Amino acid sequence: MLYEKIVKPILFRMNPETAHHLTISGLRIAQAVPGAMAVVRAAYSSPQLPELRQTLWGMDFPNPIGLAAGLDKNGEAAKAFSYMGFGFIEVGTVTPRAQNGNERPRLFRLPEDSALINRMGFNNEGADKMRAYLEKVTRRPIPIAINIGKNKVTPNEHAVQDYLDCLRILYDVGDFFAVNISSPNTPNLRKLQHGDDLRDLLHAVIAERDRLAKERKAKAKPVVVKIAPDLSDEEIEQCVETISQAGIDGIIATNTTIKREGLKHPNAIESGGLSGKPLKQRAVEVIRQVYRLTEGRIPILGSGGVFTGDDAYEMIRAGASLVEIYTSFIYRGPTINKTLNQELSNLLRRDGFTHISEAVGVDA
Repeated sequence: MLYEKIVKPILFRMNPETAHHLTISGLRIAQAVPGAMAVVRAAYSSPQLPELRQTLWGMDFPNPIGLAAGLDKNGEAAKAFSYMGFGFIEVGTVTPRAQNGNERPRLFRLPEDSALINRMGFNNEGADKMRAYLEKVTRRPIPIAINIGKNKVTPNEHAVQDYLDCLRILYDVGDFFAVNISSPNTPNLRKLQHGDDLRDLLHAVIAERDRLAKERKAKAKPVVVKIAPDLSDEEIEQCVETISQAGIDGIIATNTTIKREGLKHPNAIESGGLSGKPLKQRAVEVIRQVYRLTEGRIPILGSGGVFTGDDAYEMIRAGASLVEIYTSFIYRGPTINKTLNQELSNLLRRDGFTHISEAVGVDA
């Protein structure tokens, strides 16, 4: 209520990117205030519901609702987000070297469509700075994923090195890693989703992951791949086959879309990646196809347009074990996690399921 009535109206009067930076900066400062995280936890933490708790890749996820990459690009507010009722969070996208991203304006609200358009272009402070931020998050109530990408100036033929550099720098401070090859805002990045480029990249990442794990005499950390919603069914099939052959541990479906069908707000003309409600149905379709192609062998993280428990449940029934939110967090505020988890629990009970795992993929 506080967010809807007071905070959101103030933030929505600001330029979207200004509001974003103000929020992240405020959370980063709050992390250093004694007792502040206890207040955040009391206000926003989700109830502990056994039917929603899962163990995936040997990690405990207290609930399936996660924060998607893009909101905390540098991991500077990771501690605060960890106490807001999420089951996990994903920080980034981070690149080996700091970069400014694309020219402003580059973030647009579409309130009538419950959507956002961004063409940020992987603006971030670089992998070393992220490592410094995440090293301070010593007590972790939930897993933290790191989304890695390549610098804009790095040509695709040298992209592998950027991903490996990120992995090396950040391996000790991430619980699992997401390989971002599907943002529409870095030139030619999406070409890495195809053929030899994808195969070579993923095999190199897994080999480096395994080397780092062996060096530390520890279990290898999971690596997932984030794919675009704009791939054709045939392209998805080829992509998933390559991902599976490389030994990747999971798939995030999906990133933002460049399509614009059915939008009402004038900002629909802006270029960039569209997120929010208009993306949900396509995301569900991709999840269902990926689940069928993999026969449920590897976890899927559903992402795109989740605003309600019904939205999350539809993704879970299509094949997602975990679900990420971003745009709905902007529109509905931090109490959304508590709401989504309670609604999910009610839906599971309604349909006779005693645990979320029983619902994963039942509609696929």
